Amino acid sequence: MSANLAVLKTEARLFRREPGTLFWVGLFPAVLLGILGMIPSFREADPSLGGRRAVDLYVPVVLLVAMIMAGIQAMPPLLTGYRERGILRRMSTTPVRPGALLGAQITLHGAAALGSAVLALAVGRLAFEVRLPRQLLGYALALVLTLGSALALGCVLCSVARTAKVAQVLGTAVFFPSMFTAGVWAPVQSMPETLQHIVQLLPFGAGSQALSQAAAGDWPDWPHLAVTAVWALVLGWGAKRAFRWE
Repeated sequence: MSANLAVLKTEARLFRREPGTLFWVGLFPAVLLGILGMIPSFREADPSLGGRRAVDLYVPVVLLVAMIMAGIQAMPPLLTGYRERGILRRMSTTPVRPGALLGAQITLHGAAALGSAVLALAVGRLAFEVRLPRQLLGYALALVLTLGSALALGCVLCSVARTAKVAQVLGTAVFFPSMFTAGVWAPVQSMPETLQHIVQLLPFGAGSQALSQAAAGDWPDWPHLAVTAVWALVLGWGAKRAFRWE
């Protein structure tokens, strides 16, 4: 346990020295919300959105952006780089198992995404008077399940990519579809009905809907929570089966 904690502390120090990761995971979602909130039409109630404002719908979206950045863009190249440079192989000969390093990175990137979510919620509330989630427990559950899906997807990319460069390419290929299903270009609630049904079968589409429902004060629909949970379990199982330390 003490060895694993030492690995976590060391990785945390290295993590703080990555300004790119800190910005894109920790700050960019709040900055994106600030930019969107400055658009006048986004601050006006829209009857087609049930009287809600576009900025209200984009708060859950930017939370998903933080998860996508952490799980898909930041973590895979780092872990694949460790394997490519033989760091994981060398760790296997010490009392500290390579799994400690993997767990540390999942913990750090997950914590960064959650911290980014808190920051985005604060910006939405203070700058644009977006109401805080009314169903806090349901919101937290949806947030954790969707984050689990994002990190599990990142682990899958680590498993199938042989080099850090390949991990970056695969991450970029997955990044844009993930951003679309999260509702970055158009909130899921404003998509055509058929497209909504398709998007809600994917983790970020279902997560967006669950977060929006909890923000409005309703308990998230169980099918949306189930979709995020199933994706997290399936992707996690696939990553575990395919992951190679060397």
